Amino acid sequence: MVNVYGGLTKLKQMLSSLPPSERKIAQFMIDHPEKSTMFTATKLAQASGTSSAAVIRLCKSLGFKSFQELKISVAVDIKQEVSSGYRDVTPNESFKDIIDKVTNNTIQTLSETVHVIDVEDLHRAVDVLKNAKSISFIGFGASYIAAMDAEQKFLRINKNAQSFSDVHMAAMTIANKGPEDVIVGISFSGRTKEVEQLLTLGNDKNCKTISITKLGKSIVSKRANISLHTSSAKEAPYRSGATSSRIALLHMIDILLMCLVSEEYEQTVQHIDDTREAIATFFPN
Repeated sequence: MVNVYGGLTKLKQMLSSLPPSERKIAQFMIDHPEKSTMFTATKLAQASGTSSAAVIRLCKSLGFKSFQELKISVAVDIKQEVSSGYRDVTPNESFKDIIDKVTNNTIQTLSETVHVIDVEDLHRAVDVLKNAKSISFIGFGASYIAAMDAEQKFLRINKNAQSFSDVHMAAMTIANKGPEDVIVGISFSGRTKEVEQLLTLGNDKNCKTISITKLGKSIVSKRANISLHTSSAKEAPYRSGATSSRIALLHMIDILLMCLVSEEYEQTVQHIDDTREAIATFFPN
């Protein structure tokens, strides 16, 4: 099922990665969203100086089955409340304003991620994780925070999970994996060469491979059997480290976990209860 939200989000976030003719159409739709929803594919092609075939290609690039689906998604987005965008702090700003800005940035990241998730790919990923003999989460830099979070959460529901940020340790581990094992490569940019190489190794060993990256085509997502995407989560210009991107990745990990819990509810709830009791023995009331 195609998400009825996120048409404008996808147009904006994938704009720079589109071929020239599709980029012209996308830019026209971003600049004139209301007018675009009133056009046929032919009229939109004429207005943007392209072709009807390019309009159809754009729809496919964005994950829509038809121009009608794209128009509906854009129309729904137009009705949504317009966000002020990702905002950075300024010198000597009040703490209250900083609280508001950070909170608004986080809310926008989560909202945009919901709009770009492909539910069919999510189903495929959950099915693979559900049947995995082992799960290896790989990430570097800020993406390793998401990998560690995934390891801790999946261990709680009795999954054989590990996280890696060391290339050598990850490579040695994957070298001994096989068709029943899953490798999850996490790279927000989608350009982390080490993650791409480790996913390639996983494919060579016939492992199931999953990527988690920002929306758009990338070297990492191309190496995975299943590609999951988050919002592009544009960082404020003067950030000191990954903030919105980290939130987007952690949000995707939570979604994967909760979908898996729902699929195996009785077992996973029991595992969560057991781990809670085990930890409680170290901190009695």
